[in-house]
Amino acid sequence: MSTRIQLTGITKTFGSGSAKATAVDHITTAIEPGELFFLLGPSGCGKTTLLRMIAGFIEPTSGTIAFDNKDVTNTPPNKRNTGMVFQSYALWPHMTVEQNVAFGLNVRKTPAAARDRAVREALEAVQMGEYAKRKPNQLSGGQQQRVALARALVIRPDVLLLDEPLSNLDAKLRTDLRSEIRKICKSAGLTTVYVTHDQKEALSMADRIAIMKGGQIQQIGTPQDLYRNPQSQFVASFLGETNFVEAKVLEPDGVNRLTLETAAGKVLASIAGDTAAYSKGQRVMCSIRPESIKLVEAAATGTLPGKRLESVYLGEIAQHQVRLGEQTMGQVLAVSELNPTAEHLSTSTTQVGMRIDPCDIVILPMGS
Repeated sequence: MSTRIQLTGITKTFGSGSAKATAVDHITTAIEPGELFFLLGPSGCGKTTLLRMIAGFIEPTSGTIAFDNKDVTNTPPNKRNTGMVFQSYALWPHMTVEQNVAFGLNVRKTPAAARDRAVREALEAVQMGEYAKRKPNQLSGGQQQRVALARALVIRPDVLLLDEPLSNLDAKLRTDLRSEIRKICKSAGLTTVYVTHDQKEALSMADRIAIMKGGQIQQIGTPQDLYRNPQSQFVASFLGETNFVEAKVLEPDGVNRLTLETAAGKVLASIAGDTAAYSKGQRVMCSIRPESIKLVEAAATGTLPGKRLESVYLGEIAQHQVRLGEQTMGQVLAVSELNPTAEHLSTSTTQVGMRIDPCDIVILPMGS
């Protein structure tokens, strides 16, 4: 049976007086049973501090932590039945792989037969069974991380906690291990809390993501919800690349669309709520992802005019820099074109039109 985690008003401050600093600021949220839940944010946002409070390594200044409605706020780490995977692997260099994995079971005084069976199953789950007799220094970084994961899994934890476990690995190995870790966590039905600052890691693995800033959760949602429907400029810019374009509200266009005036012309934007929430003349910020901008002929109707300044060809994709409008000092937008055409890479074709689907324009509050 998977465990539900409830965080209520969790706050952690360090220091006192003028040196007092708040690392985590009144966080309340629930992590559902069996969920792969990511804490994502820039360095210093409080995500690791929050993870360590869930583990029991740090005591909250205020608030409560509950596992399946049982208050564990003041329960020591060894009584919470959590498994922890660290960034640094933290393997004992003098022990073999199987001895490292068995360590937690030995502490729990698990009978030898049951211990050996559990170690064997845990190593097989991470595809490291054939390396059982090796020492950590005989393994690659990716193999050591698999052993660290097996060590956390072997005790059959109620909650699995991962603190940037892939950050020390090279890019290809990180990509390979993402799907493996997700598969292991989901097949075991583990409630998993995973800390990272890598947006791609979070988008490719998470059931839900909490984006943090300054000790607070800015927004929680599925990867697709957060990417396509950010609620602030911070979330939009942190989770992938985006263009911010200022605009003025002109009038509703149907039930869930607004006509907006930009420095280069009018655009339509779809909204999820009522258009009555916006007033005529209101200033807003539009978030437009580079891949949602389609380059077309300069004279095409219903487009924004632009001048292509620079293009970088990367094979399956081209990255363009396009000045918005006809002013020499106009805003420059990033545009990503899949399967780029020769026309859009030619130095003789600089004047272009930009077509954007209304559903790809996200309206955000100014200064958010």
